[in-house]
Amino acid sequence: MPEKRGGHQFFIETWEEKITADYTGLSFAELGKLNYLDFLNLRRDAFIYLMSRTEKGQEYLDNAWRMEQTEPDRAALREKFGKKG
Repeated sequence: MPEKRGGHQFFIETWEEKITADYTGLSFAELGKLNYLDFLNLRRDAFIYLMSRTEKGQEYLDNAWRMEQTEPDRAALREKFGKKG
């Protein structure tokens, strides 16, 4: 979700469509004609692209990726703590 800017309480309801339109070059009308799953995939890519453009955004993406992992990175753990046992 985008950060609040300018000290106001307004929220842009179409920000997801806006970043997707900017990323794809499609109009809002063209986006509306897409299959919903195709739109969601493009919206995801647009968000990742937008976030990857800043250092703070890259940190956010790195943390999000790390939190999605369900298996430990055994090689990194061995490198950091050594092999025990």
